[in-house]
Amino acid sequence: MKIIECPRDAMQGIDQFIPTEKKIEYINLLLEVGFDTLDFGSFVSPKAIPQMRDTAEVYEKLNWRNSTTKLLAIVANKRGAEEAVKYEGIRYLGFPMSISETFQQRNTNKSIAEALNELAEIKNLCVKHNKQLVTYVSMGFGNPYNDPYSPEHVGSFTDILITLGSDVISLADTIGAATPELISTLFTKITHQFPDTEIGVHLHARKEDTIKKLEAAVEAGCKRIDGAMRGFGGCPMAKDELVGNMATELMLAWFESKNIKTNLNTEAFAQSLQRAQSVFPMH
Repeated sequence: MKIIECPRDAMQGIDQFIPTEKKIEYINLLLEVGFDTLDFGSFVSPKAIPQMRDTAEVYEKLNWRNSTTKLLAIVANKRGAEEAVKYEGIRYLGFPMSISETFQQRNTNKSIAEALNELAEIKNLCVKHNKQLVTYVSMGFGNPYNDPYSPEHVGSFTDILITLGSDVISLADTIGAATPELISTLFTKITHQFPDTEIGVHLHARKEDTIKKLEAAVEAGCKRIDGAMRGFGGCPMAKDELVGNMATELMLAWFESKNIKTNLNTEAFAQSLQRAQSVFPMH
């Protein structure tokens, strides 16, 4: 089971700037846990996401060389990708590619057609610099804008993303709208349609819905799941109410109860969970 820990997603919607040193200390702790990947920062406009304006500074102080965990950075355009590929320790570039025209405009100021062109250019940069491309199907489980949506639509959209060179596809429930039934149906459909591509899920959930959603994904065969300590996060571009990420500690407790191996360092995990209290403002 690959666990992708997402401190970037957890931090980006917090208005009060988290000091750079605090971010470095926290992410270095997370690097000791043994997660498959850390979505640690993003190279996007500081005007759009002010919290992430220090990603390059944070990267410089990370102990990634001593960790088995791979670093992932989010980019929203070619300019961001050009910056991200300079850093040796960043293995993955993540690109949010929305199936909803309205959300693509809100999130990256581009139409879907323009964003697909950008994705092709980002893939070229990845190939040149030996990086891998993770494409998130944003609003992958429906959208609040009445834009067209169906599992079949997700299938044909995913086909385009893989044709353009996406190495990993992450089905993203940007607003926490997915039901366990839809998670099961969609994940099964997409993995059967694209058996040679790594498919993961990036789900958002309220605490009481986390396990039902997790169970649906795992029973459908999912082996790559995103989470964030204490369930912080949510996309500030989506709509007014932020529904947080799946809380990593709830997921790990469930995996343990089902004897599903995650091979994480439980001591380092406990330390990180404790540290999250001082990094994030508690509700």
